[in-house]
Amino acid sequence: MTRLEGTPVRPEATTASSAPSRTPVPHEFRAALAALASAQKSSSGAPAYSRFVNRRLGRWAAAAAHVLRATPNQVTAVSALATFVGIAVLATVPAGWLPAVLVPLLLVVGYALDSADGQLARLRGGGSPAGEWLDHVIDATKIAVLHLAVFASWVREPEGREAILALPLAYQVVATVAFFAIVLTEQLRRAESVAAGSPVLVRRQTGALYSLAVVPTDYGLMCLVFVLLAWPGAFTVAYLLLFAANAAYLLLALPKWFRELRSDPMRTS
Repeated sequence: MTRLEGTPVRPEATTASSAPSRTPVPHEFRAALAALASAQKSSSGAPAYSRFVNRRLGRWAAAAAHVLRATPNQVTAVSALATFVGIAVLATVPAGWLPAVLVPLLLVVGYALDSADGQLARLRGGGSPAGEWLDHVIDATKIAVLHLAVFASWVREPEGREAILALPLAYQVVATVAFFAIVLTEQLRRAESVAAGSPVLVRRQTGALYSLAVVPTDYGLMCLVFVLLAWPGAFTVAYLLLFAANAAYLLLALPKWFRELRSDPMRTS
């Protein structure tokens, strides 16, 4: 999650003028939660799980981390730990009920904390370039190695998938290019906005229907699909459908983003 975006917010419970010397934890948590709820970043372009579920989970985690006096980088580290342990389980544990429970659980927790670190940074007065860098490097790494873990799982247990054994490698290419293109496009738009004298990049708002339409591209949905590891055939079908949807989205989005940046850098999608 981007840490540098948005106006810094601080819960009233922690300000020197309004807070007692020893603020009760429930009150401090509720104050942090309320501050975050009223100062969320734009939902424009966000797919359904990320928009309606993960951001809410991240808000609760950020409020809890604030009470515990954790730093955003500490939250990022815990997010990375949960995510990469989940990926390690996927790569090394035979398909069945154990990975079907552990993998999605760990990935969902890691994704929620990935949202929480940026929200916590805003509570503490804003993020830093170093925190932004750390967040994006971990995101790029998890996107790449997640599909390598699926490939390792399929090599260990082909289950009749020999003909499509390279599919996770193709998915890795699609996911990596999409992540890079999204981040680069966002940064170029922000740079053009600043050069034009506007410090805040204004996005065209998208509604719930758009969020549902692009849900196949949602990393959160990918996390949930690993529940199907208990049924290898069902997981293969679901994984194949997600790959096809993401590849189609990328093929449509790349020329669109290029045209927008070439014709009008201030336009957003």
